[in-house]
Amino acid sequence: MLSVAGTKSKAKDSHVHTRELPALPSHAFSLFGHCAAPVEQLGGCSWFKDTSGSQGQFPITQNVTVVEGGTANMTCRVDYNDNTSLQWSNPAQQTLFFGNKKALRDHRIELVLASSQELVIKISDVSLSDEGQYTCSLFTMPVKTTKAFLTVLGVPGRPEITGFTKPAMEGDVIALTCTTPGSKPAANIRWFRNDQEVQGTKEANATGKSFAVRSSLQFQVDRRDDGVAYTCSVEHVSLPNPYMTTEVLEVHYAPHLEITHSLIIPQEGHYFKLECVSIGNPIPEPVLWSKDGGELPDIERMIVEGRELTITTLNKTDNGTYRCEASNHLGTSSAEYILFVYAKDFPGPTTDPNALDQHGPDHALIGGVVAVVVFITLCLIIVLGRYLARHKGTYLTHEAKGAEDAPDADTAIINAEGNHVHAEEKKEYFI
Repeated sequence: MLSVAGTKSKAKDSHVHTRELPALPSHAFSLFGHCAAPVEQLGGCSWFKDTSGSQGQFPITQNVTVVEGGTANMTCRVDYNDNTSLQWSNPAQQTLFFGNKKALRDHRIELVLASSQELVIKISDVSLSDEGQYTCSLFTMPVKTTKAFLTVLGVPGRPEITGFTKPAMEGDVIALTCTTPGSKPAANIRWFRNDQEVQGTKEANATGKSFAVRSSLQFQVDRRDDGVAYTCSVEHVSLPNPYMTTEVLEVHYAPHLEITHSLIIPQEGHYFKLECVSIGNPIPEPVLWSKDGGELPDIERMIVEGRELTITTLNKTDNGTYRCEASNHLGTSSAEYILFVYAKDFPGPTTDPNALDQHGPDHALIGGVVAVVVFITLCLIIVLGRYLARHKGTYLTHEAKGAEDAPDADTAIINAEGNHVHAEEKKEYFI
């Protein structure tokens, strides 16, 4: 009988030849108490049946990527097999399945398919520690192996923003930090101010097989930041959509006041309203009204309701400077309006801001007419100047014509004198 441990033994029948077999992995003995395949000998067996068909091939595998907590299917197959066994081993070289026999006690690892040409197992609830190089072995002589790498993606945790001071004061410098743990590979963090992206500084620290990623954003706040939403967005290959978290910034600032009025041209007898418009956080209040540095003189006609001052019936005694004042814990602000009440017969009292332009002169039209007149005048001056210059040149040319045609200086003088005689005939008149 043959020995599977590498020793020799002789058969009783002289027709059977003995040979030495390679030593098998120790786990092969722990899995089976019998031979994997019988051989043609008297009562003997062998772990491998040497066939020419399976000698030249290697098992076929593929790399697998799975999200942490998911399920990984590991497939190993061969194109043809002659009852040789397939085996899956983990990165620690522990046998998981030898054919359809489970070797490692791990309830997460199950058999999906075991045949002479394919061995498929699945690993449920995959963790980062499961990542690594898995080995599929085909037990021919010699044993053929192929590797498959299992990549486990670490899902990042929900982002958290720290550093918010509520409320922040105008002029403060704020440093916001967004942190997300547990990502593999390291997650990407992006910042948005409302809908516009702003740049932060990123830092990734390894914690075991995963990464803790943080991004910081530093800026000086002003009143324009009040009510602005700052969003931290975490992007990762394991996420179908980014994780987002948002914080709204509250900024306190000193007040600013303005006065609006209901009439463009206030007239005697009309109803008139002033409103003190305040901007500030917290809202500045109460609003105090005064006239010419003192209290309102006629409280029966001058009614104060919140931020509004209403004069029910205007008269000339209402002329003066009106002032509103309000404050919060960061400061005090004021605004002034000078009121002049026109007589009843003054044209154009209206609440329409455009009506004043309708009663007044159209300055744009006047300017356009003046420009056209100036342009035409300049054109006439230029044309007249060119005309005079042209005719003056022609007159001089005729006067010198005799001198130009003379063959010598004496003849030129005689011709010139002759021209003076007939000067009356060549005289030109300009009207």
